[in-house]
Amino acid sequence: MTEPTPTWSTFHVYDTTLRDGAQQEGINLSVADKLTIAPMLDELGVGFIEGGWPGAVPKDTEFFKRAAKELDLRHAELAAFGATRKVGVRANDDPQVRALLDSEAPVVTLVAKSDVRHVERALRTTPDEGLAMIADTVAFLVREGRRVFVDAEHFFDGHRYDADFARRAVSEAFGAGAEVVALCDTNGGMLPDEVRRIVQDVRAAVGPGALLGIHAHNDSGCAVANTLAAVDAGCAHVQGTVNGYGERTGNADLLSVVANLELKLGRRVLARDADATGGLTELTRIAHAISEITNISPFARQPYVGASAFAHKAGIHASAIKVDPDMYQHTDPALVGNDMRMLVSDMAGRASIELKGRQLGIDLAEHPDVLSRVTHRVKDAEANGYTYEAADASFELLLVEELDGARPAYFRVESWRAIVERNGSRGAAATAEATVKLHAGGERIVRTGEGNGPVNALDHALRLALARVYPELEEFELIDFKVRILDQMHGTDAVTRVLIETTDGQTSWSTVGVGPNVIEASWEALTDSAIWGLRHRGVPPR
Repeated sequence: MTEPTPTWSTFHVYDTTLRDGAQQEGINLSVADKLTIAPMLDELGVGFIEGGWPGAVPKDTEFFKRAAKELDLRHAELAAFGATRKVGVRANDDPQVRALLDSEAPVVTLVAKSDVRHVERALRTTPDEGLAMIADTVAFLVREGRRVFVDAEHFFDGHRYDADFARRAVSEAFGAGAEVVALCDTNGGMLPDEVRRIVQDVRAAVGPGALLGIHAHNDSGCAVANTLAAVDAGCAHVQGTVNGYGERTGNADLLSVVANLELKLGRRVLARDADATGGLTELTRIAHAISEITNISPFARQPYVGASAFAHKAGIHASAIKVDPDMYQHTDPALVGNDMRMLVSDMAGRASIELKGRQLGIDLAEHPDVLSRVTHRVKDAEANGYTYEAADASFELLLVEELDGARPAYFRVESWRAIVERNGSRGAAATAEATVKLHAGGERIVRTGEGNGPVNALDHALRLALARVYPELEEFELIDFKVRILDQMHGTDAVTRVLIETTDGQTSWSTVGVGPNVIEASWEALTDSAIWGLRHRGVPPR
């Protein structure tokens, strides 16, 4: 039988993006990055932000030094992470323990061995000394006025091997004054039922008043489920990282955890300001903003905050969504700061196209003939290799063309060409040059651009040709470029599809091009991008 959930007024949401999340392959956070992310986490409404390991990592030592002067957190407290004292050394004399005090963080989180095998084989000491290391370090830091949390490392695997020692490690921590003991699935291999059973076992051992936590890794794909199972079994402190960052397959995605707790279980666990800002409605924005800083592309299919989390494609679904969007959505996307999206594809019927048009501000119900033409045109185009699922800008231009009879006439292309040349040996660098001839602003313009490839050279040439007539283009920047070969059996004669994403610093848009080679496909996507960007800036054709 499930133990009663602890008092939710004492519930902790503990973010460890800046330390555990930063261990992900490909992430390298500077001190400035951490100082930028921390206020975002605070705005989200988490209770604790683990800033790093002062004394062991020089960057983290500097972070805490600067954080004391530069951060003004409204909701969260900073936590410094570190280890228990070394074998045979007094806590007061251990330099890394002293560094935790020197960080001036109000909370100290200690990692402690709770698997007896790690005590004997990694620390090379006795079980009794391993327990003493926990108790001594906790007691010392508590006497120094710190709130102390303990991460019981490898707890679940340790409990499988020697449950008595694992429970004793938790009891020693609480007995020495620890406020929280977080049970860690460090290897990430647990399943929810076993997590629930072990947490219930520990809860029975430490009593109802002890504040237990959960720290789950995602190696079995169950980190979020394991976190919720632990909460159900009696944990009132959850740890995780934004977007599930972390080593190997990552940590529990804290965004999914808090969204499930608040929306599915009715528990308010994130702080809000008096004006109700912050909390879940900032989830998507903050997830994407932190993705920009980490330079890790947002995961489109990420629950709640992903671009595809509320995206609908099938025609029969679209007909129902037209009547009631809730029929095909598990929650209102606005609650987490996201939006419902209708995907235009070869599976789309009239309802999908009509809904997509409405999202773009065009009521196609008033233009049934246009609706029919667009529906057939989309199906034909996708049969030839186009895709509008991830190219809303190109679809909007198609829609405008059918409504108005032509695309906005910002320029007329006379011709273009691209040349790639390499001189010398095999390792010599190639150069690319492109020439564009077009008409804009009442004149014929010829410009040549260079780049690190033919597409880059074409992009430069197009911008040079239009720069004087449309200076707004200087603010446009290509930020993503995807190429797909559609009929690979044709080899070098295959049809190519290109998707280009562009930004003006405020918004971003995607366009698609299809052609017998990557250069032709790219040119189509590039010109669509320029046209859409100018149109949405309200720039008239000149």
